[in-house]
Amino acid sequence: MSLARVIVRRAILLTIALIIVVFLTAFIIGATGYDLKIWNAIIIEETRAYRESLTKANPNMSPQEVNKLVSDYKATLEELYGVNKPWTTRVLPLALNVLILKLGDVTSNDVANVVGRQLPLTVSDAILTVLPRTIVMITVAEVIVLLLGLLLGPRAAFKPGSLTDNFVIGYAAVMNAIPLWWMALIMVFFFGYDLGIAPTSGRGAIAAINQLGSGDITALGSLLYYAWLPIVTIVINFLGGTSYIIRATLIRIVREDFVVVAEAKGLPDNIIYRSYILRAAAPPIATYIILGLAGTIGGFIITESVFDWPGMGTLYYAAITTGDASTIIGLTYVFTLVYVIARLILEILYVFLDPRVRY
Repeated sequence: MSLARVIVRRAILLTIALIIVVFLTAFIIGATGYDLKIWNAIIIEETRAYRESLTKANPNMSPQEVNKLVSDYKATLEELYGVNKPWTTRVLPLALNVLILKLGDVTSNDVANVVGRQLPLTVSDAILTVLPRTIVMITVAEVIVLLLGLLLGPRAAFKPGSLTDNFVIGYAAVMNAIPLWWMALIMVFFFGYDLGIAPTSGRGAIAAINQLGSGDITALGSLLYYAWLPIVTIVINFLGGTSYIIRATLIRIVREDFVVVAEAKGLPDNIIYRSYILRAAAPPIATYIILGLAGTIGGFIITESVFDWPGMGTLYYAAITTGDASTIIGLTYVFTLVYVIARLILEILYVFLDPRVRY
């Protein structure tokens, strides 16, 4: 079977998985009545607020007139939010539109507040506005973690029992026991409130990101001021685990028979490292790197809340808590699409990285 046919087949299978995820998300939102409960609660709150404002503005209006206006207003909201329609007509069309990249409109003010915009607002605009914030905070931190991990991991693997190896093992054990959000709380308290050398809110970075997007390089200093603490926190927390995973991958290969035979033949260390160890370790390390980078697009809900950083995780949380079906399905589609693309890239890379893979 040719490489092209295999790639096409993989792409078809991953596309089917993407479609299933989108419709499964729509089913969970609609069939369980989750979005209906949220919308009913919103309607009740908006109706109550409307009644209060109506009676304050018109104190001489009779109760019958107030009830009539409130009833009409409630009916308008029910029609607007679609709560008087079956869930299949309320949610499934959203899923169909998402598959053709029509992500729909944001329906929640809370979601719009995360974006920093006013309604009306499309889901596409919301994602494109928030995504750079997540890339600045999380993806950049992940890249730094991977680079440092690729430096520490091999050093630990090639010299078991050394100071570097013991450091990586101990560091990974400690960081694995500390949740990222808890460490974020400590860092914000110490550097933000106690020392006062870091901002306690990351919302100031929004203006800097927008300025950089328009080509204003002078905003880079402001962006670094707001972003350095979240980036450093993520790097410190993730570096131990990443270094240990790379170490574990390499140390297993270092002990393989073909490496031992190469050493017995007296081959130079650089040839053994490059042609034997790295070539065999490349596929699992590439998998970890690419899927790790793809996973950063989703953001970190709790950690973003601690740093008051309105990224993709915060956007997802706002959409879930307000029952914004369009945004939930749109975000799920984007996250799954990024994963599917990452998997497809890996399928192609495996052919070149692993000599045992042939089609």
